[in-house]
Amino acid sequence: MASKSPNDGARVPVNFGAYDAWLFDMDGVLTKTAAVHAEAWRQTFDAFLDQESIRTGKTYAPFDVEGDYERYVDGEPRADGVRNFLAARGIKLPEGADSDPPDARTVQGIGNRKNELVLQVMKTKGVAVYDGAVALVTELRQHGTKVAVVSASENTETALKAAGIDALFDARVDGIVVKKLHLAGKPAPDSYLEAAKMFNVVPGRAVVIEDALSGVEAGRSGLFGLVIGVDHHDGPNQHGYADELRAHGANVVVTSLDELVAVTRVKGKT
Repeated sequence: MASKSPNDGARVPVNFGAYDAWLFDMDGVLTKTAAVHAEAWRQTFDAFLDQESIRTGKTYAPFDVEGDYERYVDGEPRADGVRNFLAARGIKLPEGADSDPPDARTVQGIGNRKNELVLQVMKTKGVAVYDGAVALVTELRQHGTKVAVVSASENTETALKAAGIDALFDARVDGIVVKKLHLAGKPAPDSYLEAAKMFNVVPGRAVVIEDALSGVEAGRSGLFGLVIGVDHHDGPNQHGYADELRAHGANVVVTSLDELVAVTRVKGKT
């Protein structure tokens, strides 16, 4: 049988033994929170833009969940997402401080409002885990492969605990670590490189698994051994998204983590 191209998706058996570490994005890969974040951003930005229209007399296009989420905020540190979106609407705000109230007309205030909405959902509805997530991570751990969560969210620990999967991971690089170490956000590979560094693993021996275009770009630019794109078909951007993931750097695209568990051939480390 002819060998398959890496862009043939889940039909390519992934050799567990070729990699020493798997680095997982959280929202939209492990947890079903991408849509929650997108809706929280929509409510936050639209309320702000309504107030800004009253203040200035100008009309602003509302937040587009399908286009603006991927373009400006997905995979970005919270404050960067605020700056990116407002710049696209021609608005510049004072930075403010981390302690700004959620109604403050500052970058941090808007970010805090969005965060408040996300935490409300987590507390009232909990956090669901994608099919195959626990099975895949468990399989990796059983074969001695290190696993980490790499997320721009400052609520990563809260979300993982709410989902009941926090104990499954050997390391975490989240929005708090990114801020503390002054790491560049995606599509820069800094956060993923930091996770590999924690394991003393060279990028070529690590896998990046992402659902965001900026995330797969980070994996490609960081020269990681394998970049897996996840297209769960339930996120904000699902129109020909598998092709976009490949175009931005994904070697393999799956629609479910179950596919990786089902098709992966376990071999000894090489």
